[in-house]
Amino acid sequence: MSLQGKIEAEFEITAPADKFYNIFKSEAHHIPNTSQTGTITGVAVHEGDWETEGSIKIWSYSIEGEVGTFKEKVEHDDVNKAIIVNGLEGDVFQYYKTFKGIYQFIQKDDGSSIAKLTLEYEKLSEEVAVPDKYVRLMTNLVKDLDAHFVKA
Repeated sequence: MSLQGKIEAEFEITAPADKFYNIFKSEAHHIPNTSQTGTITGVAVHEGDWETEGSIKIWSYSIEGEVGTFKEKVEHDDVNKAIIVNGLEGDVFQYYKTFKGIYQFIQKDDGSSIAKLTLEYEKLSEEVAVPDKYVRLMTNLVKDLDAHFVKA
């Protein structure tokens, strides 16, 4: 059995793709304020700034009764409206050798969008579970943002 894997989730969201892409790209400091599920509890810039590709951020989160932190280096794909977060340090690295999340937002003709979330990982051992709960965290984060954008 392979230690490497990929999990994908795709679902419709109400708000335009640009709103999602822009908040992840340059306004991530607003995300904890929109977290209705309490999934994201904080974010801070560790190196760089809120907007520059390659900046390093540290996120605090809560998922399924666990709290943790995740240090990431951010890449932007303006053409595909995708944010790539390359894991550097954090609680997930107790179980995974590599951890990379991709948030892509695809605009639909009717004004709504599609969120395509991908999590690529490599487990440290066969006994480590597939990181489904982290895909749920990513999904909750996007759905919280969608609810926030609809209210605004």
